[in-house]
Amino acid sequence: MKPKLLTAFCLLLITVFSCFHPAIARAVTPTGGAPAKITLVEPAAADNLQKLQETNACVGCDFNGISLKDLNLSSANLEGANLSQADLERTNLQGANLKGTNLQGADLGKTLLAGADLSKANLLGADLEKANLQGANLTNANLQKADLEKANLTNARLDGANLQDADGEGAIGVDPNLF
Repeated sequence: MKPKLLTAFCLLLITVFSCFHPAIARAVTPTGGAPAKITLVEPAAADNLQKLQETNACVGCDFNGISLKDLNLSSANLEGANLSQADLERTNLQGANLKGTNLQGADLGKTLLAGADLSKANLLGADLEKANLQGANLTNANLQKADLEKANLTNARLDGANLQDADGEGAIGVDPNLF
């Protein structure tokens, strides 16, 4: 099948499918000759994102697998939210309330988390490479298998944090023997 015909066929299928599931938002982005990239966003996630943008708060919201990359969410209240597998790369979360948040497997690379409250957060397997965690509260956080390579942990509170199998190579402001 030729690329244009294949793309047209895929768009037709999406159109037909959307008649049966109109509540699901779809974004189709052609990628120059390659098959179209299709992103499905559940209505609840879209509502949560709108709420977060309007109020800078979404306590207990579900953002599982959602991209919040490059956003300014400084001082946001996301206490108890589900951000597992979310893409938060380069997001500004300075001073944010992320207490008890599920960030398992999330991409937090190069994210600004200075002064954020991540106490009791689940960061199992999270990517925090080059993240700025200066003065962050990581008390009783689960950082097991987290990538903290070259992260700035100056004045971060790590009391009771689980750092088992975490990679802290080149981490700043923390005793390298913790890892």
